[in-house]
Amino acid sequence: MPSPTAGAENPELREIGEFINGFGRLGYVADVGLATAVYLLVRLPKPLLIEGHAGVGKTEVAKVLASYLGTELIRLQCYEGLDAQSALYEWNYQKQLLAIKARERSDKPAEELERHIFGNDFLLKRPLLRSILCESAPVLLIDEIDRADEAFEAFLLEILSEFQVTIPELGTIQAKQIPHVVLTSNSTRELSDALKRRCLYHWIDYPSLQKEIEIVRARLPEFDYDLSSEVVRFVQLIRQMNLSKPPGVAETLDLSRASMLLRMKQFDSATAEQMLGCVLKSASDLARIRQEGIEKLVSRISQ
Repeated sequence: MPSPTAGAENPELREIGEFINGFGRLGYVADVGLATAVYLLVRLPKPLLIEGHAGVGKTEVAKVLASYLGTELIRLQCYEGLDAQSALYEWNYQKQLLAIKARERSDKPAEELERHIFGNDFLLKRPLLRSILCESAPVLLIDEIDRADEAFEAFLLEILSEFQVTIPELGTIQAKQIPHVVLTSNSTRELSDALKRRCLYHWIDYPSLQKEIEIVRARLPEFDYDLSSEVVRFVQLIRQMNLSKPPGVAETLDLSRASMLLRMKQFDSATAEQMLGCVLKSASDLARIRQEGIEKLVSRISQ
């Protein structure tokens, strides 16, 4: 965290420190690098692309930022085959057909009917359009952008460059307030240079032992101090193994919540075996851990 002296002399550093403290109050442990990236996202303003392993808290950044700013969170979950229409807008065709039938016997000009059925009452606003129409700047989360294809990335360029969209029936719509855009990626594929150039960038790695303990205690302050440390050490040891799907911080929190729910008093090999499904999500990884020996793994927690 920036030093108090530096913060007193530099209001920008002081504000970055406020982001760290504010995120902390909301249960998110942010370091100086992430807090600086978020500060620049808000102040420039410029989209922020966050990459990292699955489950390290990328999506949570946008959620906590929306809470910190007291603004709306609008989420676009990306997937293979996502197209511009699904992300931006669609026309309510059934409602349009009903309106046409209701006016079949009307003597009003066809042009007036066309203007009517292509008005706001018939427009289904999807996440991107909703974010542009907001009266106050929302946080727009474009989650797992690497799951979408390159054609969708190209479509996003107009949004991220000009913060405007074009609807043929309505024309070009300019953002009322520029949204705070957070894009996340699990790095399953390389994103285009054109998209990256329009974004700030931050990589979130697996946390250190001490930081992960801080994260668990921030999110679950009622969790037993010693047991929480043992849970984190166990996950960190698993993460060092050559697994197909290493557990992220999300899995550490799941294991911690499960330990609380089951009122575990100590983290021994029987406990670890009972709750492996909280941290490992593939049969091959479960087999690998059991082959290595859970007792041996648990015994290393206190070393």
